[in-house]
Formats: sequence, structure tokens, C-alpha cells
Amino acid sequence: MRKQIAAANWKMNLTYQQGEKLADDLLASQYELKANHEVVFGAPFPYLTMVADKVKNAEKFSVAAQNCSNKKSGAYTGETSAEMLVSIGVKYVILGHSERREYFNESNQLLAEKINIALENKLTPIFCCGEPLNIREAETQNSFVEVQLRESLFHLSADQLKQIVIAYEPIWAIGTGKTATSAQAQEMHAHLRSVLAAQYGKEVANEISILYGGSVKAANAKEIFGMPDVDGGLVGGASLVAAEFAVIIRSLK
Repeated sequence: MRKQIAAANWKMNLTYQQGEKLADDLLASQYELKANHEVVFGAPFPYLTMVADKVKNAEKFSVAAQNCSNKKSGAYTGETSAEMLVSIGVKYVILGHSERREYFNESNQLLAEKINIALENKLTPIFCCGEPLNIREAETQNSFVEVQLRESLFHLSADQLKQIVIAYEPIWAIGTGKTATSAQAQEMHAHLRSVLAAQYGKEVANEISILYGGSVKAANAKEIFGMPDVDGGLVGGASLVAAEFAVIIRSLK
């Protein structure tokens, strides 16, 4: 079975002390994690070393950065390189989140560069894709998301693609309280997998974990994660509450 992942995106939330307590509480909770399960904490940059240290001896727990630079190194004040992240024990990096695309004007081409440099440094990208409300209302979401995949990922070899996790996030469902139905999530995840299969073959496509992101909560996680092409979630607000995110972790299939 494909890897099933519960990934927390803390975004720009929590003090250091609050982040420390959240990580401690989650690591102290009881789970029955299977061989193909993984829990990822997407912490803000100042907390990455702390979280990386806490999870280094915790089986099936990892840490993710929420972004990285498309540059290797140099005079880029305020930026953080993929090499830096690896050097402190970071395993994953979230790339292309809708907030980065919207607020920081990250293009598909820029994200292709970030994907490349992450892979060069043995970082696993969690590549985000998804459509805004006007695209969903126009019923052109399939072609919209397909372009995101093509322009950011399809320059990769099959072996490189298999190192990537994809997260589908309907932008209209992020922080709004709206959630795609489990059927809508499955429909888009199946479409994404079919797009990958058309380019790389079914065998490769069936190895790629595709997470759902968009108002995942304890109350709906099990139903959404139960869909055949949904391989876990990239969780925002609900990941900031230990009891809530613990339930989401336990909802992995």
C-alpha cells in the first residue's frame, strides 16, 4: 500500500513554547501506526531544529519546512536553502502551498526550480496544487490543476517523481470551514493519478501518495482518508490542537 501521511502545517502560528508543548503532547499520544504510516510536523523555520530533535528517535515521525529557496546559496537575505534544511535533520519541504502562490506570487516555473533543488538535496517535496473558487464554479478545476502538475513536475524522470508527495488543496476550502465532500476529494485525486499515469504509466502513478488538504478535521478525516485515492492529509488549523490532530493521525487507513 502507498505511504499514508498525516502532515501538519502549523503555518505562522504558535510561540516556541507552544510548539514545543504541541509536539510533546502529540508524541506522547497513543497510536497504532502501520508500516506505511508517517506523521509529519510542518513547523515554522525558527522551530525546525527543536522539532527535528524531538522526532529524531520517534519512529514514523518526521519534520517538514514550510518552504525553501530556489537558490543554492548566496546573497539572498532572509531566505533558507534546501541544504540548510537537510543539515538540521529536516526530511520534507512543503512547496507551492496556495498561500505561497497567492501572497508571494510563486509561479509554476519557480516551483519547478524549488522541486529540483529539493530533490538534489534529498529533501522530499510535498507539492501542493489546487483550484480557487471561481475555477471550481466554472467546472474547469481538472484542467487547472493538470497545468500545475505539468508545469512544475513533468520535467522530472519517473524515478524523481516517485520521490514526491502531492497534496491537493481546494483553495476554496482552506480556512473557510468549507470542505470538499469525500466524493469530490476522491474525484480529483483519481483525476490527478490519471494525469500522472498518462505521463509516467500506471505503475508509477500508483506509487505516489496524494494527500488531501482543505479543512480536514477530526470529525471528517476518517471518511476522507477512506477514499481509495486519498493517502492522508495536509492539515492546517486542526493540526494546532493536539487532541484533534491525534484523532486525524489515527484516521489513516
